[in-house]
Order: sequence, then structure tokens, then C-alpha cells
Amino acid sequence: MTLTSSPIAVADDPLPSWNDTAAKQSIVAFVEKVTQPGSPDFVPADERVATFDNDGTLWSEQPYYFQLAFALDRVKEMAPDHPEWNTQQPFQGVLEGNLKAVMAGGKKSLIEIVAATHAGMTAEEFEQIVTKWISTAKHPKSGRLYKEMVYQPMLELLAYLRANDFKTFIVSGGGIEFMRPWTEATYGIPPEQVVGSSIKSRYEVRDGKPVIVRLPEIDFIDDKEGKPVGIHSHIGRRPIFTAGNSDGDWAMLQYTTIGRSPSFGLIVHHTDADREWAYDRESHIGQLDKALDDAEQKGWTVADMKQDWKVVYPSK
Repeated sequence: MTLTSSPIAVADDPLPSWNDTAAKQSIVAFVEKVTQPGSPDFVPADERVATFDNDGTLWSEQPYYFQLAFALDRVKEMAPDHPEWNTQQPFQGVLEGNLKAVMAGGKKSLIEIVAATHAGMTAEEFEQIVTKWISTAKHPKSGRLYKEMVYQPMLELLAYLRANDFKTFIVSGGGIEFMRPWTEATYGIPPEQVVGSSIKSRYEVRDGKPVIVRLPEIDFIDDKEGKPVGIHSHIGRRPIFTAGNSDGDWAMLQYTTIGRSPSFGLIVHHTDADREWAYDRESHIGQLDKALDDAEQKGWTVADMKQDWKVVYPSK
């Protein structure tokens, strides 16, 4: 899949898959005022930093996070070498297709699964595993490759911002090394501009070759209040534009917009049960409650997927 926003499309209509509603108008107005020399809101190009959540903001996240789907597939692939998993939760639940049993263990179970499936190998080996999975694995509902379940309107937004000298970053609760192998081809965001959760690693020399070895220990969770910390640590500049879709992005929206002008906060609101999913306050994935309540007061733009987007996914 390739990015679809050509220079001609950007010039004629920067966001052709967006309906001409208040959401699109507010985005365009913001970009124009911060990039126009002489404007009181002009921002120099080197300060035009834009951060984007990934799950639910740049691609779908239902019925569960796609990295979890990757981890579940890894458990099944590795199971022949781990017969003990047949009677050991949460792995037994994975092998029996009983996700209720898996999720019953909460965060502890998910950490166990990630530790078992993401560690004990070199960074290069993990990258090869992710690259193979993202190129072949398909979503159970849509039948699309997971990497094809990205949002066409958001691809256009990324291209539009970059055409106006913004530097675009992913700031996600997902694993940094799970995302880095494919974000450049999919979003045009290179690996050095991806901020995410991470496990601990160490340097070794194996058979005369320097390698980074992944350890079964959590290093950093880039979610909620961790997102501004990740931005500060990895990027070193406070964004002027940010986009998210859930309360997990609330702190990043605050960090970008409160006490900083000009600035822009965008919330992707999942309202389209026909073309994607409709969920917000009560969802077990991508819960949007507090941030939705704060949007009007804080001046954040809410993009209603059903009303504001002409299409959801790119055409195949």
C-alpha cells in the first residue's frame, strides 16, 4: 500500500476524503495561520511538531489492539516448543481461543504474553518477525491486512502537514519496536520519529556480531501521563498539533494545547458502526469519556467519523 495524497491533491484539496465540515475547516485554518509569514500566529518550520496516537487514531483498534493480535498469533506459533502452555493461563486461553479467560487476568496476563512473545531474541530478529506478520496477517472481520486498516483521511492529514513543513511523530501506547518496522511505508513516518512503549534491552556481541537483545521486562509505558514524558524524552520539543482518540491521549492533548498558542488538538470520534465501529464512553478498547467532555472547553476539534469522513479506509 502506498500513501495516496499526491502533491497535486494537496494543492487542489489538501483533505479530499474529508467532508467540508467544521473539522476540516478548522484544520486547514490552523495550518494556514501557522505557516503564513507575517501572520501573528506564524510558527517557524523547525517548531512545527505534530504528534499522533496510533491505535484508533491512524488505524483501527477493535475488537482488540492489533499488537495483541500479533502476540496471540505468536503464542500459537511458539506453542509446539512450550507444551506447558496447554495447561497454563493465559496461554491456555489463547490456544483454546478463549479470549475471555485471557482478559480475565488483566494487565498481568497481557504482560506475561508480551514477555513470552516479544523477548528472548535480538532486535533484528524481532523486526523480521513483525515485518512478516504485518505483511500477511488479516483482520478477522474485514479480511483486510492489518496494515490496510489505516484511515485514508488521516493519511491525507499526515501528508498535508508534511507538505507544510510539519515534522510528524507517532506517540503511542503500542510497542515502539512493533511499530518501527512498518510505519515509514504505511504512514511516511520513519522509525526515529516513533515513540512508544518499550521493554528493556541490553547490548551483546554474539559470534562476533554486535546485537541488541530484548529482555522480558517492561521499560516504559507510553500511555496516558507517559505520553508527554515520552515526547519530552524522545522528541525534545512540545508539539503544536496533536491527534488522539481516547482518554489515553488526554494528557498529550493537554500538553500540546494548554498554555500554548497557537496549538491544535484533534480527537477522532468513532461513530460509524457501518464502515468501522461506534464506541466511546463504555468501550473496553479506546475509551473516550473525559477527553470528550473536555473537548469543547479546551477548544479541541472532534472529528466525527460518520459525519466528517467521506471514506474510512483506502481503496484496495
